[in-house]
Amino acid sequence: MIVATLGPEGNNHVLVLRRYLAARGLADAQVKLFDDFPTAFAALVAGEVDRVLQCTAHFSHADCVGRHMHRAFPVDVFVAGSHPLALLARRDVAAPRQVARQPATRYYTDLSGFSEEVDAATTVAVAEGLLAGRFEAGICARQALEDHPEKLCLLEDLGPALDVWVLYGTEPLVDSNPLVL
Repeated sequence: MIVATLGPEGNNHVLVLRRYLAARGLADAQVKLFDDFPTAFAALVAGEVDRVLQCTAHFSHADCVGRHMHRAFPVDVFVAGSHPLALLARRDVAAPRQVARQPATRYYTDLSGFSEEVDAATTVAVAEGLLAGRFEAGICARQALEDHPEKLCLLEDLGPALDVWVLYGTEPLVDSNPLVL
């Protein structure tokens, strides 16, 4: 079985997918990472992958569901927490005015104190941008602070996001499945 989700390695989609596979006894499944969900869903309907895992909070969720109606079907759903998140800033910026965030995280805390908000593709990209000096502050995994305390400081601990996750396949569930109402 090949199960796809959004990359890169280390993001919440990969974290939750690996947890899911372990919990369902599918640890031998092959994981395939995609740069975006439209490409992952296209691979699903083309038969190149067997399943796609997507968080319903992801900004492309509604588009993917709509574009693949009657070709990609929810086959499992569950609730899972993300990596613990934090609003971090670079230590070399005394008063950060710019904040980066993945669009799904934009309301996780009050960002009104920043004069500029920058979209990033993933929370991993936010952490990389902070460390590379492209961003002054950002919402990303708290692990970035633990890995680089000399470069980053904590502005606010946000904890894990608790989200609904959907696994898609190409065959709909039968009416007798307990997930079907």
